[in-house]
Amino acid sequence: MSNSSPTAPIDRLPRPQELVDSRLVRLSLAVVVAPLRFLAFWTAVALPFLYLPLLVGGLDSQQATVFVGLLLMNVVALVVGHEHGQ
Repeated sequence: MSNSSPTAPIDRLPRPQELVDSRLVRLSLAVVVAPLRFLAFWTAVALPFLYLPLLVGGLDSQQATVFVGLLLMNVVALVVGHEHGQ
């Protein structure tokens, strides 16, 4: 017969200050992450409008670099802003 109890031992339970700290960290993170997601979402929406002048005028080597940079920024903004509004 095992002498283990279904509950955690007292020394393994989180202390009240640790619970407050973890809630504070989650709240602080939410305060920072929500505006970042908002900004990233709308950046991902707006960036494709910058492609049009580049594509209409044709791409030389410098403009192609700018275009690829815009594409990469758009991918990053899509990934970061994906959870906005859900």
